[in-house]
Amino acid sequence: MKRSSPVIPPRNLLMNYGAHDIGRFPLSCCNPGGAEVCARDSEIIADAIRAARTHEAEKVLIAIAWNDERRRNLICERLRILPVPIFLLPDRSSEMLLTQPLMNMGRSAAIQLQRAALSRVELFVKRGFDLILAILGGIVALPLLLIVAILIKLESAGPLIFKQRRRGFNGREFTIYKLRTMNVLEDGPNIRQAERNDSRITRVGSVLRRTSIDEVPQLLNVLLGDMSLVGPRPHAVAHDDQYSACIADYAFRNHVKPGLTGWAQVNGLRGETAQIELMKRRVDYDVWYINNWSLWLDILIVARTFFTAVWAKNAY
Repeated sequence: MKRSSPVIPPRNLLMNYGAHDIGRFPLSCCNPGGAEVCARDSEIIADAIRAARTHEAEKVLIAIAWNDERRRNLICERLRILPVPIFLLPDRSSEMLLTQPLMNMGRSAAIQLQRAALSRVELFVKRGFDLILAILGGIVALPLLLIVAILIKLESAGPLIFKQRRRGFNGREFTIYKLRTMNVLEDGPNIRQAERNDSRITRVGSVLRRTSIDEVPQLLNVLLGDMSLVGPRPHAVAHDDQYSACIADYAFRNHVKPGLTGWAQVNGLRGETAQIELMKRRVDYDVWYINNWSLWLDILIVARTFFTAVWAKNAY
């Protein structure tokens, strides 16, 4: 059976470890994983030890497959005669893992393959920002909401508040609140997106949707902890199921709470997503926001929301 050769790191890789080599000693291909080091390897290790002493080496780097445990231990046993540190370089199967952060787990260590979108401190800061602005916004918006409520009731029959199931953080379902802008109350497996000149939208509702005033009751969702002021906009559960099946990163949006406004919305991606490419662009913006979150970014998005709410052409 043909045996694989030991991996020899290139010279530029050694520079990544802050080292330059005084000698390179490729091991033979004989007896990998065997009970003892072959005669040829014994000679190579002896040569390496002599070179290390002659040139006063400061460290020894070993490049060998990590799954060749027995051979690795035997080589290390021979090198113990040298009073210098000995390092095992990562092989291809372990290099990616070793770039990840380590976490102490009692007497063991775990490799972090994926981090939470926000740390506990960041979550605390974001939640504080949400509560302060949601309370202030609710107080300021209360007189406007009373006037709008009267107009909605005068124009059409039906409830003042529209409720619909949405998915939030970690895919948990919650009930979202909006001012009613249509003469229908859809919340099922088949929900038609609002379109330009949609006959279902009332005259008052058209104004509310263009200015995003219909979203103001979601301040209550923020206070309840279902939503944040800024985050990926939540979609109806039926639409979530549809887009999750055809957009790879769609579920990544649920790594943070959904928002009243978001990075996608202030960059012109509001309204109907008739083509799947439009939703993919929206998801790209949402993923960028999650990966680059900061309090200042939230403040910027909130500030830009006031301007886009007035000038947006694709909100209806």
